Amino acid sequence: RKALHPAFKAKHFCKAHAKAIRKVILGLLCVAYLCYFAAACWLNFQRALALVVMTALVVFFMCWSLFQKHCGAKVLQLLRPSWKCFQKSWPWLKWLVYVVLLGGLITWLVLDTGRNPKQLISFAGFCFLVLVLFACSKHHGAVSWRAVLWGLGLEFLLGLFILRTTPGIQAFQWLGDQVQVFLSYTTAGSSFVFGNTLIEEVFAFQTLPIIVFFSCVMSILYYLGIMQWLILKISWVLQVSMGTTATETLSVAGNIFVGQTESPLLIRPYLADMTNSEIHTVMAGGFSTIAGSVMGAYISFGIDAASLIAASVMAAPCALAMSKLIYPEVEESKFKGKESIRLSCGEERNILEAASNGAAASVGLVANIAANLIAFLAVLEFINAALRWFGELVDIEGLSFQMICSYVLMPVAFLMGADWADSPLVAELLGIKIFLNEFVAYQQLATYKKNRLAGLEEWDGNQKQWISERAESITTFALCGFANFSSIGIMLGGLTSMVPQRKSDLAAAVLRALFTGICVSMLNACLAGLFYVPTEVSDCVTFLSNTNFSSTSYTTYTCCKQLFASSVLGDNGTLSFTGAWAGVEESVPCLIQCCGHYNHTACTG
Repeated sequence: RKALHPAFKAKHFCKAHAKAIRKVILGLLCVAYLCYFAAACWLNFQRALALVVMTALVVFFMCWSLFQKHCGAKVLQLLRPSWKCFQKSWPWLKWLVYVVLLGGLITWLVLDTGRNPKQLISFAGFCFLVLVLFACSKHHGAVSWRAVLWGLGLEFLLGLFILRTTPGIQAFQWLGDQVQVFLSYTTAGSSFVFGNTLIEEVFAFQTLPIIVFFSCVMSILYYLGIMQWLILKISWVLQVSMGTTATETLSVAGNIFVGQTESPLLIRPYLADMTNSEIHTVMAGGFSTIAGSVMGAYISFGIDAASLIAASVMAAPCALAMSKLIYPEVEESKFKGKESIRLSCGEERNILEAASNGAAASVGLVANIAANLIAFLAVLEFINAALRWFGELVDIEGLSFQMICSYVLMPVAFLMGADWADSPLVAELLGIKIFLNEFVAYQQLATYKKNRLAGLEEWDGNQKQWISERAESITTFALCGFANFSSIGIMLGGLTSMVPQRKSDLAAAVLRALFTGICVSMLNACLAGLFYVPTEVSDCVTFLSNTNFSSTSYTTYTCCKQLFASSVLGDNGTLSFTGAWAGVEESVPCLIQCCGHYNHTACTG
């Protein structure tokens, strides 16, 4: 006992001065980080730019939290008279705001689409889809136009920032690149377990381990409280601007990061008391987005990471808005104006248990994806074989499920902004996504993208081998969601297990929620078409003059097409060139090389 007496004294001292010790440790850690931060910026500021941005964001939110805690009530008290004056003026002021916003939108459309009128097709498609959803509304007179207009406005502004502004493009491109680098670390684990040969050649061992890794990381972030904090901040913005209730907004915000059955777990204690409209919103949010884990798999296919992230972020306000348009609130919600909704947390005792549970929980998801792929691809092949047989009986060659979808959904694909030549393939992918699942559709889109980047000929006989960059971007947004018929069972099964007493309400609203989810993805695709800026063709003369033509690329293809278009065959058989190729010595050698890879009338002369 005498020997342990110093240890007891130390323990007692630590307990008595726990707060002071914690502050000292935090202070030392802050000083150490400041030294590290200063050294990183001093050595190479450009290299440390990402660290600067992350540090600035953390400092901002910490200062904001302290400001709210100590000065928030005083500031609100000072602003109360101004707020009352604003509320009195709002009935007439809102019409002035609406007129200004409408005028600004029309002016922007006129100036922006003047250079590329095709963008107006996407805008027309956007308006058409909103009108269709309003026509299908359950209670036309009860629509909350504040929620609808604010939701569409937020979606529009997010799309404008992400797809048009230089900071937005660079930020999301950087974020997409970092996600790709982060997901590449999966190779360390999967190569050790399966070997390099399998992960390079077999799809299951190449893509599905990414889901395990991502699920593990998400579980750790939940344990640390980072995901809850991020979801709360996003939901606060949506709730304050759109006037939706805390529970439904939290669920939709959570869908940006997690799946359709995981997000409702955040509000599980409140599901039983939610109105039918709120239940519909929860389901529509799940159908409108994809989970972060499967997003990693799609990125591994070669789908643009920045577009997938942008689609998930833009879908949140749009899903809330369209849900309130098609299923307006007609009941009195118990959560209206309630801000103190507590998010459920995991029961893990330490970070290692959280990581282990996250990895273990993903096993079911991986098995489910693998089983669905096997089943759906087999069923698709059977359906196509049956359709071919029926078609051949009446002399219709090549009848297939994809062909039927391409004809039925072609007008929708065209309204989203795809060129008429690309519309059949885009419609085919839409049909696969809606009637089978988005996993299969993204695989096919990745094949088209690889064909384009490899510089293959656009047409192989009557078969189109790839779609344009614009159509690729539109399709990436249109496929980004769990809204397919196979997800109905997953959604109903997940929610019914949480609130079995609401089973009839869930079943009554699920088809309407599915339709809403499909339209939300299409609305995002319309904005992608509206904001798309064509990639400028590089200096083709320099590029083709310096390339060795041993392999092809999309740049090779576009430059060869430019060279073909500039070649002119005279009546006496002489070959001349116009435009950028006029007077260039390498014109004829480059034309001969291009003719070796691509067919054109200039090659037959």
